[in-house]
Amino acid sequence: MIRAVRLAFFVTASCAAGTAQALDIVNYYSPKNRERPRRKATDYLVLHTTEGPKKGSLKKVHQNGEAHYFVDRAGRIYRIIDRRRIALHAGRSMWNGRTDIDNYAIGIEVVGYHNGSLTAAQYQSLRDLIADLQKIYRIPDERVLTHSMVAYGRPNRWHKRSHRGRKRCGMLFAKWSVRRSLGLDKKPGYDPDVKAGRLVVADPYLARVLYSGAGERESYASKFAGEGANVIAKGRSAWDIAREKYKSASTVYVLPDGKSIRGNEVRDWKKIPAGTKVVFGDLPRGNEEEEVMEIGVHGASAKEIAGDEYRSATTIYFVSRKSAKRGDELRESEIAKLPKGTRMLVGYTDGGRITAGRSAFDVCGKRWNFASTFYLFPDGTIRAGDKVDENRIPKNTMVFFRK
Repeated sequence: MIRAVRLAFFVTASCAAGTAQALDIVNYYSPKNRERPRRKATDYLVLHTTEGPKKGSLKKVHQNGEAHYFVDRAGRIYRIIDRRRIALHAGRSMWNGRTDIDNYAIGIEVVGYHNGSLTAAQYQSLRDLIADLQKIYRIPDERVLTHSMVAYGRPNRWHKRSHRGRKRCGMLFAKWSVRRSLGLDKKPGYDPDVKAGRLVVADPYLARVLYSGAGERESYASKFAGEGANVIAKGRSAWDIAREKYKSASTVYVLPDGKSIRGNEVRDWKKIPAGTKVVFGDLPRGNEEEEVMEIGVHGASAKEIAGDEYRSATTIYFVSRKSAKRGDELRESEIAKLPKGTRMLVGYTDGGRITAGRSAFDVCGKRWNFASTFYLFPDGTIRAGDKVDENRIPKNTMVFFRK
């Protein structure tokens, strides 16, 4: 049941008369709320855009617990996850060397599009909500970030290293005109992880918009607008359009000759011609689920799947049904000989094995039951954290969690 409550607090910048205003917030707690652990720190606010209409977006965010707050076009605010708890909104993320930003941030989902505009009601509600949270947690303007600033992607056939540009989500919140209308006078001047060499830029246009303020009206934006936005062309790949959904079963490629093929059925991406239209069959998720990849399915070789990170300590190879090794534990010749069907994870930490005195929580803390954590059971099965019972995980099970 949805229950509306009114929270009164003092709003300085948005109320010209300097009087107290009440902000309407609807309690619409996710069924995931009670199981989510509390954050130890709150250092950031992360702003998102739904990239879809309210009805389906609110349902998805509510079911999955993907945000703390949800702001619709009328300016109504829904409380999805208690602000003191973890909401799974940022996914694979990094900021200034710190990963899994969900553990340190409050996420606000806004109905709209990364290259769209806000309603007057959304501006008012967001301004008030942001000011309130900044006051509670002492968060400066430059730590009010967009999802596109913190999200990063693992290597793929187009980008050989972990990269910034996995999402354009929330991109408009980096525009000075929008930030100032929200009462924000500062923003980050550069990407600290790209500057430090931890990530590379995969979307130059996005980087310009996020950090220089330029590019908002560049020809690139208009060139791939309207019908051309979802059509593969020179300089516009399947990844540019679909990002991590490029190989999803729900992403359909309509070829120039009228034939169709699903993303999970494509074996040679070089054969997808210019003029192919990309059609999305479901509502975009805030974050694509992590998955165990397989040589021969997600790429022809370990190098194609993991890019330049194929010999990294954070690339995990399941070399047999019951054992796994890190990329830095294998010789290049051994990796080259890995057969089709070999399973692997990219961007993960090997947490070791569960023993009588070492539980799943001891290995990876509050992430033990996250969908992004994987367990290799002694019988060779691999299960995600949200599909296991902590009390029934057998000894000698290996644990892998997102770096």
